[in-house]
Amino acid sequence: MAKNVMCPPDGADLERLRATVLARGRELYRDLPWRRTRDPYAIWVSEVMLQQTQVARVDGRWQRWLERFPTVDALAAADAADVLEEWQGMGYNRRALALRSAAEAVSAAGGVMPRDAEGLVALPGIGPATAAGIRAFAYNEHAVYLETNVRSVLIHELFPGVDGVSDKELVPIVDATCPADDSDPTDDPRTWYYALLDYGSHLKRTVGNPSRRSKSHVRQSRFEGSHRQKRAELVRILLDRRAMGDATVAELARDLSDVERSAGRDALSEGDVAAILEELEREGFCRRNNGAWRA
Repeated sequence: MAKNVMCPPDGADLERLRATVLARGRELYRDLPWRRTRDPYAIWVSEVMLQQTQVARVDGRWQRWLERFPTVDALAAADAADVLEEWQGMGYNRRALALRSAAEAVSAAGGVMPRDAEGLVALPGIGPATAAGIRAFAYNEHAVYLETNVRSVLIHELFPGVDGVSDKELVPIVDATCPADDSDPTDDPRTWYYALLDYGSHLKRTVGNPSRRSKSHVRQSRFEGSHRQKRAELVRILLDRRAMGDATVAELARDLSDVERSAGRDALSEGDVAAILEELEREGFCRRNNGAWRA
């Protein structure tokens, strides 16, 4: 019997959960390209790309990224502008720069991705969920991998009709249900989390998104017309202008204003654009030279 948030599931509940998830996982399994590798670098890239991004959008972009930056050393040696260029259309440009920064750290330490959680989360842009994904999918090790599809399954199966389910309540369940090792190839950490991900994705398509009842669920703010959208558009403009050389604030203000007006929004002043450029410069997205700017 499923319990509410005030009464944690017991051992019988968890056994029923495991049986249900493994059965649904076999039925709903998705043969995704990043599931055909054990390379921790390639899996790391997929985990970052899949954050708040649909699988169909990542399939193709992940392969293209690995063609351009096939190893962690190749990514570490790449120019930041090339990394940003390859990331365009994936959203959250900071993630691309964090990938490169972390690759630099790994490369400097010998080019081998850490295997332990502490070493992984010490790298730029890698949090507990990404570290757990790398450990489970690359190394097939027990890990506490809590992301939106996993939340959806746990809340749907164990907390029906309950709002505000916290990660503090879910983490012990994730820890208790993940297999301890890879001794059983039909029920190891990789298989278990693939089953959770595929069942969670199915639930979102068929019953709505149960993770909206999570306490950690935050509705995304509107992107179009936001400051974040203007930043992203300005980065794209700088990347498009690379072959033309450095651009002045006036030129960039004109280009960005053209985009804004075409979307029915107001043009930006040179002062507004200069402020965004300085913000982007501090974060490593662009640089200036004698008063002009480039990615």
